[in-house]
Amino acid sequence: MAFSTFTLSLYLLSFILLLQTVFGADPIFHICSTSDNFTSNDPYDINLTKLMGYLSYKTPPTGYSLSSMGESQHQVFGHALCRGDVSDVDCASCVTEASKKVRDYCSYNKNGIIWYENCLVKYAKNSFFGKIDYEHMVYAWAVQNVSDPSSFNPKVRKLLRELVKKASESPKMYKTGSLKIGEGRTIYGLTQCTRDISGSDCKACLKDEIKRQPACCDGKQGGRVMSGSCYFRYEVYPFVNA
Repeated sequence: MAFSTFTLSLYLLSFILLLQTVFGADPIFHICSTSDNFTSNDPYDINLTKLMGYLSYKTPPTGYSLSSMGESQHQVFGHALCRGDVSDVDCASCVTEASKKVRDYCSYNKNGIIWYENCLVKYAKNSFFGKIDYEHMVYAWAVQNVSDPSSFNPKVRKLLRELVKKASESPKMYKTGSLKIGEGRTIYGLTQCTRDISGSDCKACLKDEIKRQPACCDGKQGGRVMSGSCYFRYEVYPFVNA
């Protein structure tokens, strides 16, 4: 069974993000399968444990890794992605924590995905490598509104569209940038994809998410749309490491 399709209404998630900013490394959100479980210490459980250990070890040097463990009905597939600007140490810490927490939250579920500020981890009983994840979307936005949404919103989308092309052509499938919008104000943006998908699929994934931006965060000072394959974020303040 695939993950349940989920789009989060983000008054709650905005509060979660605020808590994360204040208190540290709490997950942004997670999604688990609603059925199709395994039991403790069965072959799937053992393979999932091995997979999570592998992802925690292999992801930090490059910021992305994928693998599968086991065979037949006991096989499990997974990948981990770190935000393109985080250090190896922070990447390792995030993936290790995410690998643990997704198993805590998705106890005995054969599918799970978790998003943190610095990384995401996803696993499933069926291979999802090389496929755009259009099913699992999480929206987040800032509580504060901008004073001039009719001018601000098109500039946000202009910046994100510019970053889409650059990210899809980058070896890391990651790009950040900024756009001055007058009177000393600047918008900062980020686009990133998982590296199992092609450059053209990266572009398609991000374009689909940007189409969702009006429903997500029109008129908000910051926003993001995240899936299992790509995500964008924008803010009115710098939020990535130089």
